Amino acid sequence: MFNIIKAIKERDPAARNTFEIVLTYSGFHALLFYRIAHFLHGLKIPILPRFISQFAKFLTGIEIHPGAKIGKGFFIDHGMGVVIGETTVVGDNCTLFQGVTLGGTGKETGKRHPTLGKNVVIGTGAKVLGNIKIGDNSYVGANAVVLGDVPSESTVIGIPGRIVKEKGKKISGMNFDHAHLPDPIAERFNNLQEQIDKMENKIKNFHRNNRDNC
Repeated sequence: MFNIIKAIKERDPAARNTFEIVLTYSGFHALLFYRIAHFLHGLKIPILPRFISQFAKFLTGIEIHPGAKIGKGFFIDHGMGVVIGETTVVGDNCTLFQGVTLGGTGKETGKRHPTLGKNVVIGTGAKVLGNIKIGDNSYVGANAVVLGDVPSESTVIGIPGRIVKEKGKKISGMNFDHAHLPDPIAERFNNLQEQIDKMENKIKNFHRNNRDNC
């Protein structure tokens, strides 16, 4: 419990004191319930671990499967909408923001959820899906959708997720601007508008040439 409180104090500037954390932090409550459920799950006690995890989801809006393996110093900031699947493995000192999903793709059996290394940060609304690995000290940007392995000390943004930094170096040709993440739908509309503009110009030129020839 004290490790959880310490992690919150270190990473959340809004955390005033221990009393406030214990009473008001949903991430703290969810993790306490998870530790109990995970212990019972390890003893192969049926139903009760899942009941505890679902009760915690009802109270906090955070769903952590009892079978997930979570290391020390784990911090869920705000937390509403966070989902952590059964075979997920989370290393020490990782941070998740609200709306994060560590889930499966729906097509796998066995190990079907992500493995996070140490000191990984997953931004708001990001989805990390499938039996993939996110390396140590990596960052997944807000709303990114990650479907493949990410090397250590990397930064991933966009849909689908693209590595824009690796080992602290920017990847050539990639735009590392979190205020303007890639939007494939908008890009297609822009391309379509460009094609329409070109066709309109051709039609105008055609009519103009016909009038000049008459």
